[in-house]
Amino acid sequence: MKARTGGRASGQSTRRSPPRLEDGRPGKSFLVVNAEGQHHLLHALASPVRLRILRLLLRQGPRNISQIAGALELPQSTIATNVQVLEESELITAQLGKAAKGQQKICSARYAEIIVNLDPEDSSRKANVIEVEMPLGLYTSSNVSAPCGLCSTERILGVLDVPELFLDPVRVQAALIWFGRGYVEYKFPNNAKVLKAEIAELEFSMELSSETPGTNPDWPSDISLWVNGVKLGTWSSPGDYGDRRGLLTPAWWKLEGSQYGILTSWRVTRDGAFCGAERISDVSVRDLALDEHHSIKLRVGIDERGGRPGGVNIFGKGFGNHNQDIRMRLVLASRS
Repeated sequence: MKARTGGRASGQSTRRSPPRLEDGRPGKSFLVVNAEGQHHLLHALASPVRLRILRLLLRQGPRNISQIAGALELPQSTIATNVQVLEESELITAQLGKAAKGQQKICSARYAEIIVNLDPEDSSRKANVIEVEMPLGLYTSSNVSAPCGLCSTERILGVLDVPELFLDPVRVQAALIWFGRGYVEYKFPNNAKVLKAEIAELEFSMELSSETPGTNPDWPSDISLWVNGVKLGTWSSPGDYGDRRGLLTPAWWKLEGSQYGILTSWRVTRDGAFCGAERISDVSVRDLALDEHHSIKLRVGIDERGGRPGGVNIFGKGFGNHNQDIRMRLVLASRS
């Protein structure tokens, strides 16, 4: 429960499947750099300071300039200069957030591994990847129960605990959604069908937590995902977190409200469905009938047929610890 205070598509890329970090969590995408045509990226990487920044952000998550400077024991001016180079090279993402005085820049790593390709003709190391990021409030249908609500980065949207208001057009501004039971459903464009390409792997990532009155780190909730009406499986959220303010959570949002969640990665391959490193079902991409539809339906919610219905928080841009909405990633099968 919250404190009561008053798709884009990026097209095909040279990214590859995410690796696993040291603790088993899924990493971010690979980036393949063309040594002949992307000199600005090589320049950005040719700095021990910038490499240390990238490593810090990858291992510890989003950080502001002051936090990076403190962790690396370097002047803030040095960090700010190098962060600008990384941002301009699109090796990190940076989002302005409110601070005690003015604004602060929150930085996030984009890639876990960067490969320098010395042979531009070697396409075997490149993957055909399509990424779409869906704004949190652009769900197409919902069926939720109280406690429930939505808020933007600036204010609560509408009236709390009124499920009927979940389809109000103001929902497009949402940066945080919460509900006790039920679901929200999104329609993503199936750009693979436009390209007449087969999908070898499908992945969704989003920041989630349980939902309870106030907050409680020990409040398990079994949160499920469905794609095109097929249940992928369930992830057990440990709790609803309010021990500290989320890195991106705006200052007006009271500490009594949910502050951040856990970035979850849901992946469906030809061999089954996974949440992080854990296999959650035998559902494969072949079971989703992806080639039959121009859209891909994603449902996030609570399965009433079993488990622990401890509610759902979905954090979008400007809330929580990760500067993203709901991301879909399609890996296209190689063509012979």
